[in-house]
Amino acid sequence: MTSFNFAHIHLLLNHLPTIGFGIGFCLYLAAYFGKNEPLKKTSIVLLFLIALLAIPTYMSGNAAERVLCPERKCPEDVSLNSLRGHEDAALFAFLLMETTGFFAWLALWQLRKKPTIASWNWNVILVLSLASFGLMAAAAAEGGEIRHTEIRVAVQPGTPPEPEYPGIARSIGAVIAGNTGVGWLWPAAEAIHFVGLTLLFVVVLIVDLRVLGMVKALSFPAVYQLLPLGMLGFLLNLITGMMFFLAAPGQYVNNPEFHRKVLFIVLAGFNVLYFMLVDETWIVGPGEDAPVRAKVAAVVAIYLWIGILYYGNMLPFLGNSF
Repeated sequence: MTSFNFAHIHLLLNHLPTIGFGIGFCLYLAAYFGKNEPLKKTSIVLLFLIALLAIPTYMSGNAAERVLCPERKCPEDVSLNSLRGHEDAALFAFLLMETTGFFAWLALWQLRKKPTIASWNWNVILVLSLASFGLMAAAAAEGGEIRHTEIRVAVQPGTPPEPEYPGIARSIGAVIAGNTGVGWLWPAAEAIHFVGLTLLFVVVLIVDLRVLGMVKALSFPAVYQLLPLGMLGFLLNLITGMMFFLAAPGQYVNNPEFHRKVLFIVLAGFNVLYFMLVDETWIVGPGEDAPVRAKVAAVVAIYLWIGILYYGNMLPFLGNSF
């Protein structure tokens, strides 16, 4: 019996960004042209969720490659160039999908202030989701050719082997790691990562401590004006975190502590969505207590973000990173 490994995880997850995002995009188109407000909200929630689940999907891909081609030694029917092509397409699709997810979240936040979302944001999400779906479909097609020989372009006998393709993602990683003489990118990313994490965690603490009963003089809608700053901090962390991952994927994909950090990030994303969708916390005024369910969600949020901080800072000391 074959043991379960990261290749299985990637195969389980890799249909979510393509099929799930396609469904979300179709719903968005129907809502956009049909001017259906409830359907608009449903579609942007789905786009946000798929962008969130794309994080472990992308990162498990590198681990799957290491299972398939240990020490860069691939089976005879697998081309390393096809792996690099899939990796490049997936990287650009992932970055665009995360950008779409950010603006989808921003749309949900806007709905808490006004009954409708700003028209410019609807148009931005439309363009981004269309481009994301196209790139993700291309990445899926590239991935299908890795093992599905029946869909590959037939190679004529006597054709010389293709030169090894270094890959855009791997080339970017080499620059970040300082292998090309640029030694300041990694420490600069570390500094930005710390700033983003501090910004995010401070906003999380302020919002969740208010839910738990502190600073009752403030209403929840007033405190929630800080949420875009928290999301900006998360965006900075995601960008710099991806830089670290591209520079040294082997230090992360085989470390159980990193897997726990990614899991906590996904769960924290679901927690954020709870506060965006549930009305009961948005109607609590100054001096009033939050419902018990909201307090439980706040405790869970603080626990998750402390866990993310812990696993992130302990990567050099736990597991096999660095």
